[in-house]
Amino acid sequence: MTHASAESRHLSVRIARPVPEVYAYASDPANLPEWAHGLGETVERIDGEWVAHSPDLGRVVVVFAPRNEFGVLDHDVTLPSGATVHNPVRVLADGEGSEVVFTLRRAPGTGDDAFARDAAAVTADLTRLGTLLESGAR
Repeated sequence: MTHASAESRHLSVRIARPVPEVYAYASDPANLPEWAHGLGETVERIDGEWVAHSPDLGRVVVVFAPRNEFGVLDHDVTLPSGATVHNPVRVLADGEGSEVVFTLRRAPGTGDDAFARDAAAVTADLTRLGTLLESGAR
């Protein structure tokens, strides 16, 4: 049986780029170090797995949902402890552009300050994603 977390927060950014472009870039794990700094500074393919290296988290394994036509970018992050965090993410059409929505779930035992820091880190990552895609810097 799955238990609901204490709280979820939907964080989003609007990006003035079409959904297929946003989805293609964000769904490629090789691009994570460019925009998802909260996850890790580097990512590499090791024995068929995408492994990120974060100064805060250590070695984590990232597994994305299979590519799909629905804009689902869900991904699981397995921490060094063996615990896995599921991150629901969607790329939605917003006129001619896109909106990327990340559902941040409060883990059991996470205090208000830590949850606020997590939300700020995710928001910074989403903002960086939008800036990269809109500027053409990628």
